[in-house]
Amino acid sequence: MLKLASDRLDPRDGATHAFSLCGKALIADVSGALYWPAERALLVADLHLEKGSSNAARGRMLPPYDTRATLIKLAEAIDRHAPETVIALGDSLHDVRASDRIDDDDVRIIAMLQEGRRWIWVTGNHDPGVAPSLGGSVCDELTLSGLTLRHLPSEARVSHEIAGHLHPSARVSLYGHTIRRPCFIGNGRRLVMPAFGAYTGGLNVLDAAFDPLFGSDGLNVIVLGQEGLYPIATRLLRPE
Repeated sequence: MLKLASDRLDPRDGATHAFSLCGKALIADVSGALYWPAERALLVADLHLEKGSSNAARGRMLPPYDTRATLIKLAEAIDRHAPETVIALGDSLHDVRASDRIDDDDVRIIAMLQEGRRWIWVTGNHDPGVAPSLGGSVCDELTLSGLTLRHLPSEARVSHEIAGHLHPSARVSLYGHTIRRPCFIGNGRRLVMPAFGAYTGGLNVLDAAFDPLFGSDGLNVIVLGQEGLYPIATRLLRPE
């Protein structure tokens, strides 16, 4: 099976990818996070904490370690970028009762990650509220230096927007092999971020759900590989 693996001498060289959105310099991180240097802000979308325990309650058994794995990955991204602000763009919790199920140790990890920095939970369709026990502040959406940060992308072809919700993924054909990986997708005016959570699936960027957002307006797709980030030409994308 083909893997998107780095051939760089130092794998750290591919851990980030710089690009511009509406004139703002941003840095995509291999974890699926987004760093905004001018604001010293780290953005993540769709953590879906406690998805494993939610599935267990419905009789679909998954290893109950998704929250810890997601928080460890988030801690690593925070260590790489040392942000002053962390902004979670909705569906941070898998459902409205997730905060009741989360392990006390994981609550303490969240508190440790919040130490010395501003932490903002943007609400989503899975988490219309966030319990005070998880710290931080809560809002429906946020406008920062001209960019609107929200969970659900606007249906119209707007600009100056960063959103989550759609869990974009790219099915890529290369050298006779096909792989499927999470990705960032944008057109220089708006951006949809990949899902950050350990148990989150993905929606192919060629799905009709993306048409109202981008149509065929010069898509930029940045794929998360095993060791780095890879801008992918749209001609290499394949439908399901």
